[in-house]
Amino acid sequence: MADLPPSSLRLNHPAFYSSGVDCFGPYLIKIGRRTEKRWGIVFKCLTTHAVHLDLLASMDTDSFLMGLRRFIARRGKPYELLSDQGTNFKGGSSELKEAFNSLTPSLQSQLASQQIHFQFNPPHAPHFGGSWEREIRTIKSALHTTLGSQTVTEEVLRTILIEVESIVNSKPLGYTSSDVADPDPITPNMLLMGRPDPSTPQVIYSDTELLSRRRWKQCQALADQFWIHFIRYYLPSLQTHSKWQQERDDLTVGSIVLIVDQQLPRAMWPVGKVIAVIPGVDGRVRTAQIQVKDKSYTRPVARLIRLPAIPQDSSG
Repeated sequence: MADLPPSSLRLNHPAFYSSGVDCFGPYLIKIGRRTEKRWGIVFKCLTTHAVHLDLLASMDTDSFLMGLRRFIARRGKPYELLSDQGTNFKGGSSELKEAFNSLTPSLQSQLASQQIHFQFNPPHAPHFGGSWEREIRTIKSALHTTLGSQTVTEEVLRTILIEVESIVNSKPLGYTSSDVADPDPITPNMLLMGRPDPSTPQVIYSDTELLSRRRWKQCQALADQFWIHFIRYYLPSLQTHSKWQQERDDLTVGSIVLIVDQQLPRAMWPVGKVIAVIPGVDGRVRTAQIQVKDKSYTRPVARLIRLPAIPQDSSG
């Protein structure tokens, strides 16, 4: 297994200095007699593993930029933002660059250090964002079980997301001792707020309150349902797993590879030649450019199958 990336080792920087971002949803909300769609957005600190959840009205660039502004106002400006190649994220990066380039040269020199460095994962590589993709899977599965098919108001959905944020940020970051005399484990909430649990004691409502007309009781009952599923299904997955024990050689230029494409049958997967490799900060190759006939593709190494070289016949 390779060393941790620098984004996970920002020990002398504030939370969310290096963050991953992604969207999930949609979820239906009711406004009067009509329904509309809303999407969730998650920012995850890659060092402290704290999460920040918010609600987006759409998946366009403007909605993402407003969500980013709210995130910066509450958590501070991140140094780097890692994401997939979603059109809203790419568009937001372009908008910020255009706004910066429109400034005068004197302002550009003063604000150059204040820019957010966007890093986009290569295509077909969701595992590059595994740190925050795993959080999204946890949040989505629990929300799906909690909400079911019912449609709630936007205020209730926003309250649930913020309650979920507090629950996820209360998970222990390491080993939890069963001895009551041992100190409490470190959680993201302790790093963000300096105290173990920032929430006020809640009243436990019965499941019948899920259909209550009192929206306060309804959102609390939904948050309790999320907490039950969080403990039952997510916390057991924090056990240590061992893998990647064997060292493998990096992909090199000139290698012949088979490109994995889940949309095609195996017999039709394209074969190409590696024309360039893109190493990470640790020097290990995780992305490569593949030449297939007259086209070039950028793919993660996990989606490439190295084919054995054909030995040269020295007898003839």
